[in-house]
Amino acid sequence: MPRIALLQLTAHTEPTENIAKTEKAIRQAASEGAQIICTQELFTTEYFCITQDTDNFDLADPIPGPLTENHQALAKELGVVIVASGFEKRATGLYHNTAWVIDADGSYLGHYRKMHIPQDPGFEEKFYFTPGDKGYKSWDTQFGKIGVLICWDQWYPEAARLTALAGAEILIYPTAIGWLPEEKEQLGEAQHNAWQAVQCGHAVANSCYVVAINRTGTEGETEFWGQSFISNHYGQVIAKAPVHEEQILTAELDLDALEQHRRIWPFFRDRRIDSYSDITKRFVD
Repeated sequence: MPRIALLQLTAHTEPTENIAKTEKAIRQAASEGAQIICTQELFTTEYFCITQDTDNFDLADPIPGPLTENHQALAKELGVVIVASGFEKRATGLYHNTAWVIDADGSYLGHYRKMHIPQDPGFEEKFYFTPGDKGYKSWDTQFGKIGVLICWDQWYPEAARLTALAGAEILIYPTAIGWLPEEKEQLGEAQHNAWQAVQCGHAVANSCYVVAINRTGTEGETEFWGQSFISNHYGQVIAKAPVHEEQILTAELDLDALEQHRRIWPFFRDRRIDSYSDITKRFVD
């Protein structure tokens, strides 16, 4: 049974500080037995999407590039799978919110570009990110079949389903989500409940593990709600981090039990694919 670790951390202004801090946490997680180690969304930076500022494009990195090469060396040294999320500069004027997967032998398996891009006060992502164009993928790592989606993708069952249909046993969601002060008192509990519940639903509907790695701390007016969690294929939360504290959250994933579960709850077998054509329409009038 592979052990997974979620790195719920605060972020600092300087990318170099965040990179060093995350590497330290990766090493600690590996020393404690983790075999799959996952960062929060945009782990190299503070959540710069709070405002629209063209200077923030300077924070982007080529992917693959020096950042991913460092993770390749680290993964090989420690014998762990690394799943990380950063700000990709694909070309001048073309940027993505991107996650990459490094296998335990240091090989670069590939990357995923966030498909669903939100636009809300304090989450000005359409200003920065071009929607992904690499589709929904699964990577067969030394410790399990992994699919990666990013934050706003969490709310879309289609994304979870297609990633599971590509073979994923574990859906990993690097995340940056929190409360705005004018909303927290009235809606804060409901917002968090919806976020956790919809992802646990993906775990049930796709007979897979779901993990969400959120940041913690306050940046600008946004209070990130932490509470990174791991759900099993029954939608049960088997590990959960606190709101306001950094934590390396770990759990063992019983992939043999998942295999048996899929045999007796055969959701993929019973899908009526002949009846779903309208799902590709924007709206059914």
